[in-house]
Amino acid sequence: MAFNLETFKTNLLNKKSPDEILQTAKDANLKKTLNAFDLIMLGIGAVIGTGIFTIIGVAAAGGPESLGAGPALVVSMVIAMLACLFSALCYSEFASMIPVAGSSYTYTYATMGEFMAWMIGWVLMLEYAIGNITVASAWSGYFFEFLRGFSHILPSWLVNPPIYLINDYRTAVSIYTDMGLDPGVEIPRLFGFIPLAINIPAILLVIIITMLLVRGIKESTRTATVMVFIKLAVIFMFIIAGAFYVKPENWTPFAPNGFHGIISGAFIIFFAYIGFDAISTAAEETKNPQRNLPIGLIGTLIICTIVYVLTALVLCGMVPIDKINVLAPISAAMSETGNNWIAGFISVGALAGLTSVLLVYQLGTTRILYAMSRDGFLPKILQDIHKKYQTPHIITWVSGLIVVIGALFMDLNVSAELCDFGTFASFTVVCIAVLILRKTDPERKRPFKVPFVPLFPILGILFCGGLMIYSLFTLGTSAILFPLWVLIGIIIYFGYCYKNIRKIEKENN
Repeated sequence: MAFNLETFKTNLLNKKSPDEILQTAKDANLKKTLNAFDLIMLGIGAVIGTGIFTIIGVAAAGGPESLGAGPALVVSMVIAMLACLFSALCYSEFASMIPVAGSSYTYTYATMGEFMAWMIGWVLMLEYAIGNITVASAWSGYFFEFLRGFSHILPSWLVNPPIYLINDYRTAVSIYTDMGLDPGVEIPRLFGFIPLAINIPAILLVIIITMLLVRGIKESTRTATVMVFIKLAVIFMFIIAGAFYVKPENWTPFAPNGFHGIISGAFIIFFAYIGFDAISTAAEETKNPQRNLPIGLIGTLIICTIVYVLTALVLCGMVPIDKINVLAPISAAMSETGNNWIAGFISVGALAGLTSVLLVYQLGTTRILYAMSRDGFLPKILQDIHKKYQTPHIITWVSGLIVVIGALFMDLNVSAELCDFGTFASFTVVCIAVLILRKTDPERKRPFKVPFVPLFPILGILFCGGLMIYSLFTLGTSAILFPLWVLIGIIIYFGYCYKNIRKIEKENN
Protein backbone atom coordinates (compact mmCIF):
# COMPACT_ATOMS: atom_id res chain seq x y z
CA MET A 1 0.00 0.00 0.00
CA ALA A 2 1.40 3.38 -1.01
CA PHE A 3 2.19 5.88 1.71
CA ASN A 4 -0.47 8.60 1.96
CA LEU A 5 0.73 11.72 3.77
CA GLU A 6 -2.75 13.11 4.38
CA THR A 7 -3.97 9.82 5.89
CA PHE A 8 -0.84 9.66 8.02
CA LYS A 9 -1.42 13.19 9.39
CA THR A 10 -5.09 12.42 10.00
CA ASN A 11 -4.18 9.33 12.02
CA LEU A 12 -1.66 11.24 14.15
CA LEU A 13 -4.33 13.81 15.03
CA ASN A 14 -7.15 11.27 15.38
CA LYS A 15 -9.07 12.07 18.57
CA LYS A 16 -11.38 10.03 20.77
CA SER A 17 -14.53 11.93 21.66
CA PRO A 18 -15.40 12.10 25.38
CA ASP A 19 -18.56 10.07 24.66
CA GLU A 20 -16.51 7.32 23.01
CA ILE A 21 -14.05 7.28 25.93
CA LEU A 22 -16.90 7.05 28.45
CA GLN A 23 -18.51 4.15 26.57
CA THR A 24 -15.22 2.24 26.47
CA ALA A 25 -14.82 2.72 30.21
CA LYS A 26 -18.41 1.59 30.84
CA ASP A 27 -17.65 -1.72 29.14
CA ALA A 28 -14.48 -2.30 31.21
CA ASN A 29 -16.30 -3.41 34.39
CA LEU A 30 -13.92 -1.97 36.98
CA LYS A 31 -15.47 -2.00 40.48
CA LYS A 32 -16.69 1.40 41.78
CA THR A 33 -15.91 1.62 45.52
CA LEU A 34 -14.22 4.96 46.29
CA ASN A 35 -15.80 8.06 47.86
CA ALA A 36 -14.43 11.61 48.41
CA PHE A 37 -12.77 10.67 51.71
CA ASP A 38 -11.06 7.68 50.07
CA LEU A 39 -9.75 9.93 47.29
CA ILE A 40 -8.36 12.51 49.74
CA MET A 41 -6.64 9.69 51.65
CA LEU A 42 -5.18 8.42 48.36
CA GLY A 43 -4.04 11.95 47.51
CA ILE A 44 -2.42 12.62 50.88
CA GLY A 45 -0.97 9.13 50.72
CA ALA A 46 0.76 10.03 47.47
CA VAL A 47 1.79 13.59 48.28
CA ILE A 48 2.97 13.54 51.90
CA GLY A 49 5.93 11.20 51.91
CA THR A 50 9.30 11.50 50.22
CA GLY A 51 9.07 15.28 49.98
CA ILE A 52 8.44 16.10 53.60
CA PHE A 53 10.73 13.42 55.04
CA THR A 54 13.72 13.87 52.69
CA ILE A 55 13.40 16.39 49.82
CA ILE A 56 12.54 19.29 52.15
CA GLY A 57 16.12 19.22 53.48
CA VAL A 58 17.70 19.49 50.03
CA ALA A 59 15.26 22.24 48.99
CA ALA A 60 16.19 24.29 52.06
CA ALA A 61 19.95 23.67 52.27
CA GLY A 62 20.79 22.92 48.60
CA GLY A 63 22.31 19.92 46.84
CA PRO A 64 25.13 19.03 44.41
CA GLU A 65 23.34 20.62 41.42
CA SER A 66 20.98 23.05 43.14
CA LEU A 67 20.90 26.12 45.39
CA GLY A 68 19.01 26.05 48.67
CA ALA A 69 16.06 28.38 49.31
CA GLY A 70 16.81 28.76 53.04
CA PRO A 71 13.85 29.85 55.19
CA ALA A 72 12.37 31.28 51.95
CA LEU A 73 11.47 27.66 51.26
CA VAL A 74 7.95 28.65 52.32
CA VAL A 75 7.87 30.95 49.26
CA SER A 76 9.19 28.10 47.10
CA MET A 77 6.35 25.94 48.42
CA VAL A 78 3.76 28.57 47.53
CA ILE A 79 5.16 28.81 43.98
CA ALA A 80 5.09 25.02 43.62
CA MET A 81 1.60 24.93 45.09
CA LEU A 82 0.35 27.55 42.61
CA ALA A 83 1.77 25.50 39.74
CA CYS A 84 -0.18 22.55 41.12
CA LEU A 85 -3.33 24.53 41.96
CA PHE A 86 -4.00 25.81 38.44
CA SER A 87 -3.28 22.31 37.11
CA ALA A 88 -5.50 20.74 39.80
CA LEU A 89 -8.43 22.92 38.69
CA CYS A 90 -7.89 21.76 35.10
CA TYR A 91 -7.65 18.13 36.23
CA SER A 92 -10.89 18.57 38.18
CA GLU A 93 -12.76 19.83 35.12
CA PHE A 94 -11.64 16.87 33.04
CA ALA A 95 -12.00 14.27 35.81
CA SER A 96 -15.60 15.30 36.48
CA MET A 97 -16.41 15.43 32.76
CA ILE A 98 -14.52 12.28 31.64
CA PRO A 99 -14.24 10.10 34.79
CA VAL A 100 -12.11 7.29 33.35
CA ALA A 101 -8.72 5.72 34.06
CA GLY A 102 -5.72 7.27 32.37
CA SER A 103 -5.46 10.77 33.85
CA SER A 104 -3.84 13.35 31.53
CA TYR A 105 -3.22 10.65 28.90
CA THR A 106 -6.98 10.24 28.40
CA TYR A 107 -7.62 14.00 28.42
CA THR A 108 -4.93 14.49 25.77
CA TYR A 109 -6.49 11.82 23.55
CA ALA A 110 -9.80 13.72 23.68
CA THR A 111 -8.24 17.05 22.66
CA MET A 112 -4.92 16.63 20.82
CA GLY A 113 -5.13 13.24 19.16
CA GLU A 114 -3.38 9.91 19.03
CA PHE A 115 0.30 10.88 18.82
CA MET A 116 0.22 13.42 21.65
CA ALA A 117 -1.82 11.00 23.80
CA TRP A 118 0.90 8.37 23.46
CA MET A 119 3.65 10.86 24.23
CA ILE A 120 1.91 12.06 27.40
CA GLY A 121 1.28 8.46 28.45
CA TRP A 122 4.96 7.74 27.85
CA VAL A 123 6.01 10.81 29.85
CA LEU A 124 3.62 9.84 32.68
CA MET A 125 5.73 6.72 33.18
CA LEU A 126 8.47 9.09 34.34
CA GLU A 127 6.13 10.54 36.94
CA TYR A 128 4.91 7.23 38.33
CA ALA A 129 7.15 4.27 37.45
CA ILE A 130 10.42 6.20 37.77
CA GLY A 131 9.06 8.03 40.82
CA ASN A 132 8.38 4.63 42.41
CA ILE A 133 12.08 3.79 42.13
CA THR A 134 12.95 6.94 44.07
CA VAL A 135 10.43 6.18 46.80
CA ALA A 136 11.37 2.50 47.13
CA SER A 137 15.06 3.40 47.49
CA ALA A 138 14.30 6.07 50.10
CA TRP A 139 12.11 3.61 52.02
CA SER A 140 14.98 1.13 52.19
CA GLY A 141 17.27 3.75 53.74
CA TYR A 142 14.74 4.75 56.41
CA PHE A 143 13.99 1.08 57.15
CA PHE A 144 17.56 0.36 58.16
CA GLU A 145 17.79 3.61 60.12
CA PHE A 146 14.77 2.32 62.05
CA LEU A 147 16.31 -1.14 62.58
CA ARG A 148 19.54 0.35 63.92
CA GLY A 149 17.55 1.67 66.85
CA PHE A 150 17.18 -1.97 67.90
CA SER A 151 20.82 -2.93 67.35
CA HIS A 152 21.07 -4.16 70.97
CA ILE A 153 18.25 -6.65 70.32
CA LEU A 154 18.43 -7.66 66.65
CA PRO A 155 21.29 -9.68 65.13
CA SER A 156 24.10 -7.72 63.45
CA TRP A 157 23.52 -9.29 60.01
CA LEU A 158 19.99 -7.83 59.98
CA VAL A 159 20.83 -4.37 61.33
CA ASN A 160 24.01 -3.90 59.25
CA PRO A 161 23.74 -6.06 56.12
CA PRO A 162 26.29 -5.76 53.29
CA ILE A 163 25.96 -2.41 51.51
CA TYR A 164 25.61 -4.08 48.10
CA LEU A 165 22.44 -5.89 49.28
CA ILE A 166 20.55 -2.73 50.32
CA ASN A 167 21.52 -0.28 47.55
CA ASP A 168 21.57 -0.02 43.77
CA TYR A 169 24.98 -0.35 42.08
CA ARG A 170 25.70 3.38 41.68
CA THR A 171 24.81 4.17 45.28
CA ALA A 172 26.81 1.22 46.57
CA VAL A 173 29.87 2.38 44.59
CA SER A 174 29.51 5.89 46.01
CA ILE A 175 29.20 4.62 49.61
CA TYR A 176 32.22 2.30 49.34
CA THR A 177 34.28 5.10 47.74
CA ASP A 178 33.39 7.53 50.54
CA MET A 179 34.47 4.87 53.03
CA GLY A 180 37.86 4.61 51.31
CA LEU A 181 37.15 1.07 50.07
CA ASP A 182 37.52 -0.32 46.55
CA PRO A 183 34.02 -1.04 45.13
CA GLY A 184 35.54 -3.53 42.66
CA VAL A 185 36.70 -5.62 45.60
CA GLU A 186 33.75 -5.15 47.95
CA ILE A 187 30.93 -5.79 45.42
CA PRO A 188 30.78 -9.46 44.29
CA ARG A 189 30.44 -10.25 40.60
CA LEU A 190 28.17 -12.79 38.95
CA PHE A 191 29.98 -14.96 36.39
CA GLY A 192 33.08 -12.94 37.16
CA PHE A 193 31.98 -9.69 35.44
CA ILE A 194 28.36 -8.71 36.35
CA PRO A 195 28.38 -6.61 39.58
CA LEU A 196 25.85 -7.96 42.08
CA ALA A 197 24.33 -4.94 43.85
CA ILE A 198 20.64 -5.40 44.68
CA ASN A 199 18.38 -3.30 46.91
CA ILE A 200 16.59 -6.31 48.37
CA PRO A 201 14.32 -4.45 50.85
CA ALA A 202 13.07 -2.10 48.10
CA ILE A 203 12.35 -5.01 45.77
CA LEU A 204 10.49 -6.97 48.47
CA LEU A 205 8.39 -3.90 49.30
CA VAL A 206 7.41 -3.41 45.64
CA ILE A 207 6.38 -7.08 45.38
CA ILE A 208 4.20 -6.80 48.53
CA ILE A 209 2.57 -3.57 47.26
CA THR A 210 1.91 -5.22 43.88
CA MET A 211 0.22 -8.20 45.56
CA LEU A 212 -1.96 -5.82 47.58
CA LEU A 213 -3.02 -3.90 44.45
CA VAL A 214 -3.96 -7.14 42.71
CA ARG A 215 -6.25 -7.97 45.63
CA GLY A 216 -8.34 -4.81 45.08
CA ILE A 217 -8.36 -1.02 45.15
CA LYS A 218 -10.59 -0.76 48.25
CA GLU A 219 -8.17 -2.92 50.24
CA SER A 220 -5.29 -0.80 48.93
CA THR A 221 -7.10 2.39 49.93
CA ARG A 222 -7.73 1.12 53.46
CA THR A 223 -4.02 0.39 53.81
CA ALA A 224 -3.15 3.85 52.49
CA THR A 225 -5.60 5.43 54.97
CA VAL A 226 -3.92 3.74 57.94
CA MET A 227 -0.52 4.94 56.69
CA VAL A 228 -1.86 8.48 56.20
CA PHE A 229 -3.11 8.75 59.79
CA ILE A 230 0.21 7.46 61.14
CA LYS A 231 2.36 9.90 59.18
CA LEU A 232 0.06 12.90 59.83
CA ALA A 233 0.16 12.17 63.56
CA VAL A 234 3.95 12.03 63.42
CA ILE A 235 4.27 15.24 61.40
CA PHE A 236 1.97 17.20 63.72
CA MET A 237 3.96 15.84 66.67
CA PHE A 238 7.08 17.34 65.06
CA ILE A 239 5.36 20.68 64.36
CA ILE A 240 3.98 21.05 67.92
CA ALA A 241 7.08 19.81 69.77
CA GLY A 242 9.51 21.54 67.41
CA ALA A 243 7.75 24.91 67.80
CA PHE A 244 9.18 25.14 71.35
CA TYR A 245 12.73 24.96 69.95
CA VAL A 246 12.34 27.55 67.18
CA LYS A 247 14.88 30.40 67.27
CA PRO A 248 13.76 33.38 65.12
CA GLU A 249 17.40 34.25 64.31
CA ASN A 250 17.59 31.01 62.29
CA TRP A 251 15.10 32.58 59.85
CA THR A 252 17.69 35.18 58.81
CA PRO A 253 18.89 35.66 56.18
CA PHE A 254 15.47 34.72 54.85
CA ALA A 255 16.62 34.04 51.26
CA PRO A 256 20.40 33.38 51.39
CA ASN A 257 20.59 32.55 47.66
CA GLY A 258 18.08 35.13 46.48
CA PHE A 259 15.62 34.58 43.66
CA HIS A 260 17.60 31.73 42.09
CA GLY A 261 17.57 29.85 45.39
CA ILE A 262 13.81 30.29 45.71
CA ILE A 263 13.14 29.04 42.15
CA SER A 264 15.58 26.15 42.59
CA GLY A 265 13.80 25.28 45.83
CA ALA A 266 10.44 25.42 44.04
CA PHE A 267 11.61 22.91 41.43
CA ILE A 268 13.00 20.54 44.06
CA ILE A 269 10.04 20.81 46.45
CA PHE A 270 7.68 20.28 43.50
CA PHE A 271 8.60 16.60 43.83
CA ALA A 272 6.85 16.73 47.20
CA TYR A 273 3.55 17.62 45.47
CA ILE A 274 3.76 14.96 42.79
CA GLY A 275 1.04 12.38 43.12
CA PHE A 276 -2.13 14.40 43.75
CA ASP A 277 -3.05 13.80 40.10
CA ALA A 278 -2.96 10.05 40.80
CA ILE A 279 -6.47 10.58 42.18
CA SER A 280 -7.75 11.05 38.63
CA THR A 281 -6.32 7.67 37.59
CA ALA A 282 -8.84 6.01 39.93
CA ALA A 283 -11.80 7.77 38.28
CA GLU A 284 -13.40 4.58 36.94
CA GLU A 285 -13.41 3.10 40.44
CA THR A 286 -15.01 6.18 42.07
CA LYS A 287 -18.63 6.51 43.13
CA ASN A 288 -20.24 9.76 41.91
CA PRO A 289 -16.98 10.90 40.23
CA GLN A 290 -18.47 14.22 39.03
CA ARG A 291 -18.64 15.37 42.67
CA ASN A 292 -15.97 13.33 44.44
CA LEU A 293 -13.03 13.77 42.07
CA PRO A 294 -12.81 17.60 42.31
CA ILE A 295 -13.17 17.38 46.10
CA GLY A 296 -10.39 14.80 46.25
CA LEU A 297 -8.00 16.76 44.02
CA ILE A 298 -8.40 20.23 45.52
CA GLY A 299 -8.85 19.00 49.10
CA THR A 300 -5.59 17.06 48.91
CA LEU A 301 -3.66 20.04 47.60
CA ILE A 302 -4.95 22.45 50.28
CA ILE A 303 -4.31 20.06 53.21
CA CYS A 304 -0.83 19.13 52.00
CA THR A 305 0.24 22.76 51.43
CA ILE A 306 -0.73 23.73 54.99
CA VAL A 307 1.22 20.77 56.39
CA TYR A 308 4.29 21.56 54.24
CA VAL A 309 4.45 25.27 55.14
CA LEU A 310 4.13 24.59 58.88
CA THR A 311 6.82 21.90 58.71
CA ALA A 312 9.21 24.15 56.76
CA LEU A 313 8.78 27.05 59.18
CA VAL A 314 9.50 24.86 62.20
CA LEU A 315 12.44 23.03 60.58
CA CYS A 316 14.19 26.22 59.40
CA GLY A 317 13.54 27.81 62.79
CA MET A 318 14.98 24.89 64.76
CA VAL A 319 18.20 24.39 62.79
CA PRO A 320 20.55 26.86 61.03
CA ILE A 321 20.38 26.31 57.26
CA ASP A 322 23.97 25.06 57.00
CA LYS A 323 23.29 22.45 59.71
CA ILE A 324 20.15 20.87 58.18
CA ASN A 325 20.51 17.14 57.57
CA VAL A 326 19.55 16.61 53.91
CA LEU A 327 18.94 12.85 54.28
CA ALA A 328 16.55 12.80 57.24
CA PRO A 329 15.96 16.49 58.06
CA ILE A 330 13.06 16.46 60.50
CA SER A 331 14.11 13.39 62.51
CA ALA A 332 17.70 14.71 62.73
CA ALA A 333 16.42 18.14 63.83
CA MET A 334 14.44 16.53 66.64
CA SER A 335 17.39 14.37 67.66
CA GLU A 336 19.46 17.56 68.10
CA THR A 337 17.02 18.67 70.80
CA GLY A 338 17.58 15.44 72.75
CA ASN A 339 14.07 14.12 72.09
CA ASN A 340 15.24 10.83 70.59
CA TRP A 341 11.92 9.11 71.27
CA ILE A 342 10.15 11.67 69.04
CA ALA A 343 12.86 11.17 66.39
CA GLY A 344 12.11 7.45 66.56
CA PHE A 345 8.40 8.08 65.98
CA ILE A 346 9.33 10.27 63.01
CA SER A 347 11.22 7.34 61.48
CA VAL A 348 8.08 5.21 61.83
CA GLY A 349 6.05 7.98 60.20
CA ALA A 350 8.57 8.19 57.36
CA LEU A 351 8.21 4.46 56.68
CA ALA A 352 4.42 4.76 56.72
CA GLY A 353 4.55 7.83 54.48
CA LEU A 354 6.86 6.31 51.91
CA THR A 355 4.85 3.08 51.85
CA SER A 356 1.61 4.93 51.09
CA VAL A 357 3.34 6.99 48.37
CA LEU A 358 4.64 3.84 46.71
CA LEU A 359 1.19 2.25 46.87
CA VAL A 360 -0.57 5.20 45.21
CA TYR A 361 2.17 5.69 42.58
CA GLN A 362 1.95 2.02 41.69
CA LEU A 363 -1.82 2.33 41.43
CA GLY A 364 -1.42 5.29 39.07
CA THR A 365 1.09 3.41 36.91
CA THR A 366 -1.20 0.42 36.44
CA ARG A 367 -4.32 2.47 35.62
CA ILE A 368 -2.52 4.60 33.02
CA LEU A 369 -0.94 1.58 31.33
CA TYR A 370 -4.32 -0.16 31.45
CA ALA A 371 -5.98 2.74 29.61
CA MET A 372 -3.17 2.83 27.03
CA SER A 373 -3.50 -0.89 26.41
CA ARG A 374 -7.26 -0.51 25.96
CA ASP A 375 -6.60 2.06 23.22
CA GLY A 376 -4.17 -0.21 21.34
CA PHE A 377 -0.87 1.43 22.31
CA LEU A 378 0.16 -1.65 24.30
CA PRO A 379 -0.56 -5.40 23.87
CA LYS A 380 -4.17 -6.45 24.41
CA ILE A 381 -3.31 -9.01 27.10
CA LEU A 382 -2.54 -6.17 29.51
CA GLN A 383 -6.28 -5.31 29.60
CA ASP A 384 -7.25 -8.55 31.35
CA ILE A 385 -9.33 -8.08 34.50
CA HIS A 386 -9.00 -10.58 37.36
CA LYS A 387 -12.24 -12.60 37.59
CA LYS A 388 -12.30 -12.59 41.39
CA TYR A 389 -10.75 -9.25 42.37
CA GLN A 390 -11.88 -7.20 39.32
CA THR A 391 -8.47 -5.54 39.01
CA PRO A 392 -6.11 -5.34 35.97
CA HIS A 393 -3.80 -7.95 37.47
CA ILE A 394 -1.43 -8.57 34.54
CA ILE A 395 -0.55 -4.90 34.04
CA THR A 396 -0.20 -4.57 37.83
CA TRP A 397 2.50 -7.27 37.86
CA VAL A 398 4.16 -5.81 34.76
CA SER A 399 4.39 -2.35 36.33
CA GLY A 400 5.78 -3.89 39.52
CA LEU A 401 8.43 -5.68 37.49
CA ILE A 402 9.40 -2.39 35.78
CA VAL A 403 10.06 -0.80 39.18
CA VAL A 404 12.00 -3.85 40.40
CA ILE A 405 14.29 -3.75 37.36
CA GLY A 406 14.72 0.03 37.60
CA ALA A 407 15.61 -0.20 41.30
CA LEU A 408 18.64 -2.32 40.34
CA PHE A 409 20.45 0.51 38.54
CA MET A 410 18.58 3.85 38.68
CA ASP A 411 20.21 6.66 40.68
CA LEU A 412 17.79 8.00 43.33
CA ASN A 413 18.42 11.73 42.73
CA VAL A 414 18.28 11.48 38.93
CA SER A 415 15.06 9.46 39.03
CA ALA A 416 13.48 12.14 41.28
CA GLU A 417 14.41 14.89 38.81
CA LEU A 418 13.13 12.85 35.86
CA CYS A 419 9.89 12.38 37.77
CA ASP A 420 9.60 16.19 38.03
CA PHE A 421 10.10 16.64 34.28
CA GLY A 422 7.40 14.09 33.52
CA THR A 423 4.99 15.82 35.87
CA PHE A 424 5.64 19.33 34.53
CA ALA A 425 4.98 18.09 31.00
CA SER A 426 1.70 16.35 31.89
CA PHE A 427 0.43 19.30 33.97
CA THR A 428 1.20 21.75 31.16
CA VAL A 429 -0.63 19.61 28.60
CA VAL A 430 -3.75 19.26 30.80
CA CYS A 431 -3.96 23.08 31.08
CA ILE A 432 -3.67 23.36 27.29
CA ALA A 433 -6.29 20.62 26.85
CA VAL A 434 -8.86 22.55 28.89
CA LEU A 435 -8.46 25.56 26.58
CA ILE A 436 -8.80 23.35 23.49
CA LEU A 437 -11.97 21.56 24.63
CA ARG A 438 -13.58 24.81 25.75
CA LYS A 439 -13.13 25.98 22.14
CA THR A 440 -14.00 22.76 20.26
CA ASP A 441 -16.85 21.49 22.51
CA PRO A 442 -18.20 24.48 24.47
CA GLU A 443 -21.68 22.98 24.99
CA ARG A 444 -20.51 19.81 26.73
CA LYS A 445 -21.78 19.43 30.30
CA ARG A 446 -19.04 20.24 32.82
CA PRO A 447 -19.99 19.31 36.41
CA PHE A 448 -16.92 21.27 37.54
CA LYS A 449 -15.58 24.26 35.61
CA VAL A 450 -12.20 25.96 35.93
CA PRO A 451 -12.91 29.58 36.95
CA PHE A 452 -11.49 32.57 35.11
CA VAL A 453 -10.76 30.78 31.83
CA PRO A 454 -8.46 31.39 29.98
CA LEU A 455 -6.46 33.11 32.76
CA PHE A 456 -6.09 30.17 35.18
CA PRO A 457 -5.09 27.56 32.56
CA ILE A 458 -2.59 30.04 31.07
CA LEU A 459 -1.10 30.66 34.53
CA GLY A 460 -0.78 26.89 34.98
CA ILE A 461 1.06 26.66 31.66
CA LEU A 462 3.40 29.51 32.60
CA PHE A 463 4.19 28.14 36.07
CA CYS A 464 4.76 24.52 35.02
CA GLY A 465 6.35 25.25 31.67
CA GLY A 466 8.56 27.96 33.15
CA LEU A 467 9.87 25.72 35.95
CA MET A 468 10.55 22.91 33.45
CA ILE A 469 12.48 25.19 31.03
CA TYR A 470 14.47 26.72 33.92
CA SER A 471 15.44 23.23 35.10
CA LEU A 472 16.52 22.09 31.62
CA PHE A 473 19.17 24.82 31.70
CA THR A 474 20.29 24.33 35.31
CA LEU A 475 20.31 20.57 35.92
CA GLY A 476 22.80 18.03 34.59
CA THR A 477 22.12 14.33 33.97
CA SER A 478 18.32 14.46 34.13
CA ALA A 479 18.21 17.40 31.66
CA ILE A 480 19.91 15.09 29.14
CA LEU A 481 17.91 11.95 29.95
CA PHE A 482 14.49 13.61 29.67
CA PRO A 483 14.83 14.57 25.95
CA LEU A 484 16.31 11.08 25.38
CA TRP A 485 13.24 9.51 27.01
CA VAL A 486 10.99 11.58 24.73
CA LEU A 487 12.97 10.44 21.67
CA ILE A 488 12.64 6.78 22.68
CA GLY A 489 8.88 7.30 23.04
CA ILE A 490 8.67 8.69 19.50
CA ILE A 491 10.57 5.66 18.15
CA ILE A 492 8.25 3.21 19.97
CA TYR A 493 5.16 4.98 18.66
CA PHE A 494 6.17 4.78 15.01
CA GLY A 495 7.77 1.34 15.41
CA TYR A 496 4.86 -0.38 17.17
CA CYS A 497 1.92 1.74 18.38
CA TYR A 498 0.96 3.35 15.06
CA LYS A 499 0.99 -0.01 13.23
CA ASN A 500 -0.89 -1.85 16.00
CA ILE A 501 -3.69 0.74 16.16
CA ARG A 502 -4.11 0.65 12.38
CA LYS A 503 -4.27 -3.16 12.58
CA ILE A 504 -7.00 -2.99 15.24
CA GLU A 505 -8.97 -0.46 13.20
CA LYS A 506 -8.78 -2.73 10.16
CA GLU A 507 -10.03 -5.73 12.17
CA ASN A 508 -12.96 -3.74 13.56
CA ASN A 509 -14.10 -2.41 10.16
